[in-house]
Amino acid sequence: MACIPFRERLAQGTILLDGAMGTMLHAQHNLPIDTCFDLLNLTEPDAVAAIHRRYLEAGAEIIETNTFSANTYKLADCGLERDCAAINRAGVTIARQTVAETGRDDAYVAGSVGPLGVRLAPFGRVTEEEATAAFTEQISALLEAGADLLIFETFSDLHEIAAAVAAARRIDPDVPVVAQMTFTRDSRTLLGDTPAQVARALYATGADVIGVNCSSGPTHLLRILQLMRRAVPEARFSVVPNAGWPEMAGGRVMYPATPDYFGEYALAFQDAGACLVGGCCGTTPDHIRAMRATLDAPAHARPAPVTVAEPAEVAASEAPEEPTELARKLAAGKFVVTVEMPPPRSFTAQKVIASAELLREAGADFINVSDSPMARMRMSPWAVCHLIQHHVGLETVLHFPTRGRNLLRIHGDLLAAHALDVRNLFVVMGDPTKIGDYPDSFDTHDIVPTSLIRLVKHNLNAGADGAGNSIGQPTSFLVGCALNVNAGDLAREVRLLHKKIDAGADFALTQPVFEPEALDRFRAVYAAEFGPLTLPILAGILPLFGERHAAFLHHEVPGIEIPDAIRQRIAAAGDRAPVEGVRVAQELLLSVRERAQGAYIMPAFGRYDLVAGVIDALGRARAGQR
Repeated sequence: MACIPFRERLAQGTILLDGAMGTMLHAQHNLPIDTCFDLLNLTEPDAVAAIHRRYLEAGAEIIETNTFSANTYKLADCGLERDCAAINRAGVTIARQTVAETGRDDAYVAGSVGPLGVRLAPFGRVTEEEATAAFTEQISALLEAGADLLIFETFSDLHEIAAAVAAARRIDPDVPVVAQMTFTRDSRTLLGDTPAQVARALYATGADVIGVNCSSGPTHLLRILQLMRRAVPEARFSVVPNAGWPEMAGGRVMYPATPDYFGEYALAFQDAGACLVGGCCGTTPDHIRAMRATLDAPAHARPAPVTVAEPAEVAASEAPEEPTELARKLAAGKFVVTVEMPPPRSFTAQKVIASAELLREAGADFINVSDSPMARMRMSPWAVCHLIQHHVGLETVLHFPTRGRNLLRIHGDLLAAHALDVRNLFVVMGDPTKIGDYPDSFDTHDIVPTSLIRLVKHNLNAGADGAGNSIGQPTSFLVGCALNVNAGDLAREVRLLHKKIDAGADFALTQPVFEPEALDRFRAVYAAEFGPLTLPILAGILPLFGERHAAFLHHEVPGIEIPDAIRQRIAAAGDRAPVEGVRVAQELLLSVRERAQGAYIMPAFGRYDLVAGVIDALGRARAGQR
């Protein structure tokens, strides 16, 4: 049939786009992935045309020009900025000729326009006027060469795509426009915008179709589509996923999602409200052919519909990220082991990282990073958390004392930690500065631990600061609190823990426990007043190093009581006291397994090798159970 105006075709039903161009050229012609593929419009037009032809033969109704990166900024990286107009005109010419040669007079040629590859102000140094000039040059060439419509794709900055659409409207107010953004794994753009925010902003540009492309595979993009449509139900939508998450294999970028899988999702996209569907990075003519077959099949011959739970409400698009590993393990009832590490006294962290590697190999699940223990000068702990997570791959728990911080610093430090992907917190009062290196330092505080827990769980995790001002998107902290099961006044400690639970505490870490029955006594007192204690408790385990060490802890550290029998064992061991201390800690670890949901091991004098020996007992016990 003759090609009708694009907007009329939009009203008739779902339109099928083509698939990838760059990854096809990369795979078929063994070109490096950083090749300037747009230049092939001038140097290898037959290679570009061959891919267009295969997509048309597969059933695509729209083929996109090979001009995604053909703007002056990206072309300048290849020394081709002066060829911008020529490359874009050639891209349209190749596509038009291929449509004519294949006899597909029902197909449309879309001018592909991608982001400039530079940041616009206020996030970069390129002004909106400069960006508009670059988009104007590219779009003018595409339209002059005869593109039927424009597709703006893989943008991550709403200001940039708005400038691009505005440039197109100034050049030709009647040109059909498709505006698409890309999202990260947490369903936000790189600048933090949610699907709902993106949908509203794109709809405000006046684009004919708005949507999502690239990002990841069909399942993820279906959920984003649902959220966008829920926010702006009156809009028309497109969804153009990658063939899953890319992987490197033999020097090539590979994508796992199969054509059949894409075929199944074509109907899911259509049912979710997409009027424009297709494929992005990693998709091939086979993917498009499978989608075409599914869309064209009679109802009785279609595959079973893909079922993906639709988000319950628009607010879900602003929900926190996936739970931390610690949150998942605690929720699943697994016994976890976390080990405390102090930050270094300098800016080098190699020893800390090496020690964390040792603990990971020994079987530790997490690392607790303390904050200036005993009020001694140390590196900021969230930097250490970040380094351990990045270099070792162990999730961390950040100790966060309230002492010495006003509310301004509390907010800033917490946001900094979250930005570094440190999302497990242990909220404590902190050691008084008068006992440390700087006894005259500021030592007051604006907030106590219980109030800080409430601030994090009820404000920051809800997307607002303590004054009720929006922080843009919610944080997703898991918050632990301190617990002393050896407190002289257990009734008071029980009431304090209940307040922390009411404030939102997710777990508790105890001071060192040398008598496991203390956990039982505490639970009994708590249950008598408030009912069963369901909060996950991680029992403190501190390997004793010698007789003097045990005596100091027992007599001088509040909240620590070491039974006479244990102190006598350590004293009798003499020079082998550290080894005996490990044995005692192993026995305690195995005993608290039945009374707590985890162990919080505190090494003495930085002897992480001894801690590894303690953890070994748990590994042997688990192996014995199997």
